[in-house]
Amino acid sequence: MTETLQIIDPAGKRVGTAPRLKRETLLRMYRAMVVTRRLDDRCLKLQRSGRIGFSIPNTGIEAVSVGAAAAMDAARDWIAPSYRDFGMMIYHDVSLEAMMDTQYGNSEDNARGRQMPVHFSFRKPMPFLSISSPIGTHLPQAVGVAMAMRKRGEDGVCLTSFGDGGTSSLGFHSGLNFAGVYSAPVVFLCQNNQWAISCPLDKQTASETIEIKGEAYGVPGIRVDGNDVLAVFRVVSEAVKRARAGEGPTLIEAVTMRMGGHSTSDDPTRYVAAEQLAEWAAKDPLKRIREFLLGEGVLDPAAVERIEAEADAEIGAAIKAAEAKPRPGLDTVFTDTYAELPAHLRRQRDWCIEHYRTRGEGVSEEGEFPL
Repeated sequence: MTETLQIIDPAGKRVGTAPRLKRETLLRMYRAMVVTRRLDDRCLKLQRSGRIGFSIPNTGIEAVSVGAAAAMDAARDWIAPSYRDFGMMIYHDVSLEAMMDTQYGNSEDNARGRQMPVHFSFRKPMPFLSISSPIGTHLPQAVGVAMAMRKRGEDGVCLTSFGDGGTSSLGFHSGLNFAGVYSAPVVFLCQNNQWAISCPLDKQTASETIEIKGEAYGVPGIRVDGNDVLAVFRVVSEAVKRARAGEGPTLIEAVTMRMGGHSTSDDPTRYVAAEQLAEWAAKDPLKRIREFLLGEGVLDPAAVERIEAEADAEIGAAIKAAEAKPRPGLDTVFTDTYAELPAHLRRQRDWCIEHYRTRGEGVSEEGEFPL
């Protein structure tokens, strides 16, 4: 079995050489993990109470997302995330209100409610490629982004993340093959969270590991403890450095476990053994980094409570703001298609809005988009 890099053990004790990071960076990473955990909990409750329609659990994956995000340069890099990557956006200061706009599909949602919740897309503070539901499709897109940056003479790197199930997709093959042939400046980050919905890893692949799959494409691989945020930061930083230096892509396998369902539509108790959950609960990534930072004197108990309280207040304010915004207007189906609306679409828009106003089936008299 390939060695799995670890810097902090499950008890929060240093067992490897930690990267040299400023106190501010360590606290930023910790805060992002706290916000991700608590936002995840709130989104589940919002879905269960019928206030949003769908969400993707992130609990247990925080260290992979945040450790990887911390290794990226917001001024020059791109991220093509999976749908289980709240932490990447939170680390890079994407507004929680903007994230909740997408969860609600309101009028200020970037996609005007036409994507599913969780399918975020942002250009600022750094570019996040739109999340896509079809598994693996964003991997070749990430390679395209990376090659486009190189063609324009930029030194940017594109990070793309995906689950273990994504390694069985056509996009995985196409993306790694293309990147390997052209030495594209891209980092492939596999969140090996043990399950692709209800399909366990041993039914997903006969390979000894996932990182070994890179060999077939001429792409070096590395395996890391995905519940150790500092270890993830280290391997992603090294992969980014290689890519930026023109040395090509890297495949990283971050070994972790999603501690909830695949989505809020899934019941993991039907297929995940309680013993497996207990085993991974003892490796909790948030508890691990908290204990490490307390031991290093970077955190104290008062700071832990303050960060949690601030996170709850910020999340609550974001939810309140997003929930108060109206749904997208029905006219946006037409007006968002062209920079200048053609005459025939103007006629169709006017007819459509008038039709919905008068048909008497409970649709808003203002022509509100009937979501």
